[in-house]
Amino acid sequence: MRDELDAGLEPSVPVWAVFGDLMSGLVGAFVLILVGALGMQLDLAAKLQAEVQQRQAETQRREALEKALAGPLAAGRVTLVNGRIGISGSVLFAFNSADLQPEGRQVLKSLAAPVAAYLRARDEVLMVSGFTDDRQMRQTKEGNRPFADNWELSAQRALTVTRALIEEGIPSSSVFAAAFGSEQAVASNADAEGRARNRRVEMAPTPRQPPSGAPAKARE
Repeated sequence: MRDELDAGLEPSVPVWAVFGDLMSGLVGAFVLILVGALGMQLDLAAKLQAEVQQRQAETQRREALEKALAGPLAAGRVTLVNGRIGISGSVLFAFNSADLQPEGRQVLKSLAAPVAAYLRARDEVLMVSGFTDDRQMRQTKEGNRPFADNWELSAQRALTVTRALIEEGIPSSSVFAAAFGSEQAVASNADAEGRARNRRVEMAPTPRQPPSGAPAKARE
């Protein structure tokens, strides 16, 4: 009778087998976690490397532009901040005017050759941007207003500078104009000094856009 009861019971699973299965599961989970962590680390390292390369490229770009503009910068005729060449509006134009003053023409003439060489070497284009303060257009003594508003004034000044640079040797395919009116002020318009800083023209080299459907050119 006892033999019959013993024969009906299933043999128990050894403890070492259960422990082995548990350890196998833990090792598998650890391997998956490790693989995921390594993948994240490699992805982070790639992103950091790309960021470092981008910063190095920007530094080289800024240094190249500073070298190209060494003469005008040393003379204090222009400024260079974050890759943007700035010229005071009062140097280029009289009040409410889009006609170049003689001093402004000389400044642009001094810039044309080094900027053209820089653009050619890097295959970039130059964006010429016009800015004004926030004061409304005033009537002239004759009772009319030469420009409808600050947008029109900034646009015409940007076009005037663009045409002058083309006349001084920058290819027309390598320069274009943009107008910002009183937007993107760099100082407060509450005082004369701030308004004078806001009346300006900026020039910024930018990557040339590839033709539609063409792959972008790799840059250093």
